[in-house]
Amino acid sequence: MSILFSGRAAGASSRQIHPLQRWLMFWVQHLRQCIGSLGELWRTPLASLMTIAVLGVSLTLPTTLHLLVKNVQSISGSFTQAAEISFFIKDDATDTQISTLVTMLSADPDIEQVRFISKSDAMAEFQQVSGFGQALQLLDDNPLPHVILVLPRHTQPQAAEQLRRRIEQERIVDFGKLDIAWLERLDAILLLMRQAVLAIALLLLTAVLLIIGNTIRLSIINKKEEIEVMKLVGATDAFIQRPFLYTGVWFGVFGGLLAFLVVELMVWWLEGAIGQITDLYQSHFTLMTMSFSEFLALLLLSVLLGLAGSYISVSRHIRAIEPSGP
Repeated sequence: MSILFSGRAAGASSRQIHPLQRWLMFWVQHLRQCIGSLGELWRTPLASLMTIAVLGVSLTLPTTLHLLVKNVQSISGSFTQAAEISFFIKDDATDTQISTLVTMLSADPDIEQVRFISKSDAMAEFQQVSGFGQALQLLDDNPLPHVILVLPRHTQPQAAEQLRRRIEQERIVDFGKLDIAWLERLDAILLLMRQAVLAIALLLLTAVLLIIGNTIRLSIINKKEEIEVMKLVGATDAFIQRPFLYTGVWFGVFGGLLAFLVVELMVWWLEGAIGQITDLYQSHFTLMTMSFSEFLALLLLSVLLGLAGSYISVSRHIRAIEPSGP
């Protein structure tokens, strides 16, 4: 009898688990719950597809608007010549002074390009463009001044205006001319578009959080009895919450992939129509698509939305579920 008792005592003795084994068991448990949550999506295909579709479509609109702003910015960047500043030189300036100023401006780090147009070249160009060549030849003197054309390295309206004011301080410069009104309008439109993208994105992402949270809440309600049993046998809230959190992550992954595919299909569809328009103007323009970093950012945002929506739901409802008394 004593031998049997001692054998049972020895078999019942606890064995300590190595920290490495405990760490591996922790991640194996997370992996099993992650795969199990994916199986839950497969067992409810209709509800899962509806939630993924809502998430994907909600992300498609702000992503498309972001690409629109991106392409408009690329188009406006090709109009940098419109920010060219014309500096008119005083009549009493010598050739040496003009050459010195051109050399100085060419070495300026804020200037991309400098071009000098003499008064004779300006007159020849004006005669050709205006159509008054014979009449202009009757003039005794050339009334046109020397002109220095400066292309700023930074074509933003404020930077170009500051450069114009700085160069106007030169002694031989009469005045400078910069037509930046349309650039300011374009920047204002781009700013409005960015703010619109942000506002629409916030509204849609808030709706996504509510939809995912409600989906997870319904799943928790359907498994209320199962959760009560798990709490009776000692399962912690964190252990019970993990499958629902992983479900939100899977919603985010599939929703982000769906949004990416829809946006790419829209860009592919629009490229044909844009190609026809550019052919009429004998120009070439290619729509800019999402870069790899933008795709990763979209996927990360979608996953975070799914995780946040599921966390908001499980943190409220699972704690409220307690086993009923006998």
